[in-house]
Amino acid sequence: MDARGFEGMRPAHGFAFARLAPDGATVTGLAAHLGVTEQAASRFVDEMVRKGYAERRPHPEDPRARLVVLTERAWACTRAAEDAAAGAVREWGEVLGEGEMRVLLEQVLRITPRGPVRPAW
Repeated sequence: MDARGFEGMRPAHGFAFARLAPDGATVTGLAAHLGVTEQAASRFVDEMVRKGYAERRPHPEDPRARLVVLTERAWACTRAAEDAAAGAVREWGEVLGEGEMRVLLEQVLRITPRGPVRPAW
């Protein structure tokens, strides 16, 4: 991601972005999604805000809460990550061919865990 202009991104950012898209989340919701404490999630949100990937807004239903939402920079980062992943998979397909690629994807789906995928801290 550094080469695409998104310096300092870690896999944990992708997990956070997945929870924050499309409508945002509270720090409490993000903490639960990431499997970390609210304090750790709050620090992580502070970092994302500092880097321009998220912003805090008033919560539309709870005046005491803040909603963390992705910025346009985060959405651009997400599109760049999806493009990079598609490029890698495209290269696999060139090596394996269409039939073997289909089998590989079916096998990966069989062994992938169900439910939310969290970072391995």
